[in-house]
Formats: sequence, C-alpha cells, structure tokens
Amino acid sequence: MDFITVVRALTMACLTGLLLTVGLRLTVDQVVEAIKSCRWSLILFVNFIGIPLLVAMLIRVFDLEAEIAVGMILLAAAPFAPVVPVFVKLIRGDLALAAGLTSSISILSAFVTPLVILFALRIVPGAGALSFDVLEILGILMATITVPMLIGMAIHHLAPDLTRRILRPIEVFSEATGALSLIVVTVGEFESILAIGWVPLLAMSIGSEVSLALGYWLGAGERRGRRVVAFGTSNRNIALALLLAVQNYAGTNVVSAVVANGFLLILFGLLHVAFWRFIRAERDSAPAIPGFGAG
Repeated sequence: MDFITVVRALTMACLTGLLLTVGLRLTVDQVVEAIKSCRWSLILFVNFIGIPLLVAMLIRVFDLEAEIAVGMILLAAAPFAPVVPVFVKLIRGDLALAAGLTSSISILSAFVTPLVILFALRIVPGAGALSFDVLEILGILMATITVPMLIGMAIHHLAPDLTRRILRPIEVFSEATGALSLIVVTVGEFESILAIGWVPLLAMSIGSEVSLALGYWLGAGERRGRRVVAFGTSNRNIALALLLAVQNYAGTNVVSAVVANGFLLILFGLLHVAFWRFIRAERDSAPAIPGFGAG
C-alpha cells in the first residue's frame, strides 16, 4: 500500500468515526433546538462564504503561490471541526449548542464544501488550473460525513444502551487514526512542510483570529453561546481538508500546506481554550467593576 493510500484510508476512518460519535451524542430535537436558538443562517453564510472569501483575500494580499493557496482554501471551506464540542466542554460552554451546530453544519459540508472550493479556486490566482472533481468528492463526503452521523443519531434513538457501550471506543479509535494520519503525513511531507515558510502561516494566523472575532460577534446572547460559535468559526475541519487534499492533489504542496496550517489552527485552538478556561475564568470570577463588562 503506497503512502497516499495509507493517508487516505486513515483520514477517512478518522472522519467517519468522528462524525459517527457526534451522531451518537445527538437527538433530532437537540439539532432543531440549536438551529432555533442562534442566528443559524448568518452563521452558515459566514462559515461557508465569509471565511473562504477572507482567506482568498489574504492569499491575494500576501501573494501566495497557487498550491499553498489551495491548501488554505481547503481548510477555509471546511467549517466546524468535530473537535469543537470537545473544546467547548473544556471551557464549560454551551455543549448542546456546540453539538447541534457541529452536526448540522457537518451534514451541510458534504454538499456545500465542494461547491465553495470550486468557486474559491476561481478567484485565487493560478489555482483555477488545478483539478477538483466535485461529484467524486460529494460522494466521498456523503459516505464519510452524512451517513455516519445519521447512523449515529439512529443508534442513539433506537438503542441507547448500545450507544453508551460503543461511544468511547469509537471516539478513541477516531482520535487515534486522526493523530496517526497527521503523523504519517508530517513524516512523509516533512521537508515540504518546512519549505512552506512563515508568510502563509502569518496569513492563516490573521484569518484564524478574524474568524474567532466574527464567530464571537455572530453568537450574540450570553458568553457561553458566543464562545461556541467563535470556536466553530475559527477551528476548521482539518481531517476533511486533508482528505480533500490527498484525494485531489496528492504529491503536491497542497497536502503540505493543509498539514502546516492545520497544525497552526490546532495550536490556536488550544491557546483559546487555555485563555477562556483559565485566564478569562479567573477574571469572570473576580468582583465586577461598575461600568465594565466581561467578554
């Protein structure tokens, strides 16, 4: 089995397992309630249109080469990573909202993400010449995102005892295969990842922080809900982006760009967790100063 086949298999297993566990934690009522309790249509617009446009603009501003730009576009078009509920749990945020938004947006990703990528590639200089098979990717994403999540929700509804038994083992397996796929790609593409340079990482850092601010604004309402949308908007689905990269651009710097920028987004996500879990929590617990609020 060659390198790309191994990475593709590991990434598909990771994505399938992660979305199955999201489904196992959910009921249809939770998804509906999550959609009703937030500005869902605006959140969709910003995540599927606004963030890819922001990243495309940064690519133009920093004049990045086409293959690196495509890797960044793949990440930008893959919103609400399955790890978002985990981050939200760590910061004691609104877990029901996190699960509901992650599930509904993940299902839509299977259909919308390929179209967003196809459009974004046309506005990035030099990227339009790189091939992208929308129909093939649509089929793969339905098999690895939509179907597993619906199966998980069905099991949760019909066999709650089975759900409790299998949830943690599947979760561990998914996380392990995801970590293994990143390790395999990092080892295989190590020299190419180092050659990416700091400029694309700076551009993605700016995009990540602007996305976080946009998500916090979109969340409206109380802080717990704002932080959910902030995490979902700034943390892109690395497993999905990596699958798209190895499926369409194997052997190019696109894969390296996804991994390098993906690691950066993981680092920023952990820093945001640390800030809201520890630093901000201490400030929020301190006596309030009249005239000043907490964010």
